[in-house]
Amino acid sequence: MQMLKIEHLGIAVKDLGVSIPLFEQLLGSPCYKTEAVEREGVKTAFFQTGESKIELLESSNDSSAISKFIAKKGEGIHHIAFEVENIEAEMKRLAALGFELIHQAPFKGADNKMVCFLHPKSTNGVLIELCQEIK
Repeated sequence: MQMLKIEHLGIAVKDLGVSIPLFEQLLGSPCYKTEAVEREGVKTAFFQTGESKIELLESSNDSSAISKFIAKKGEGIHHIAFEVENIEAEMKRLAALGFELIHQAPFKGADNKMVCFLHPKSTNGVLIELCQEIK
């Protein structure tokens, strides 16, 4: 098993209304999708850049992980997402190697993906997301 590619970089932002036009200018391409993920308390915006994507994340409530992240660290890179072929098998493989899973089962995330996260304590301080396209 291996990670197929960097699927996206997640960037925590205070306001999608400000950040979407900024990233459209920066990347020279339009935002292709916005979506709310109620379970995580976020609103997302996606940009395609080459084979990878940029995901902007705005908190939709004060208790969300994004709200807490911005309060503690400010806006910036929140996570790196890797595409995998079989998310459940990859979760088992990584857990067996000692990586700490935040979730014990994958769940539906944004952009038609099943996702799970690895705790930054076990990945040199970087929040890692595994994602698999829902077919």
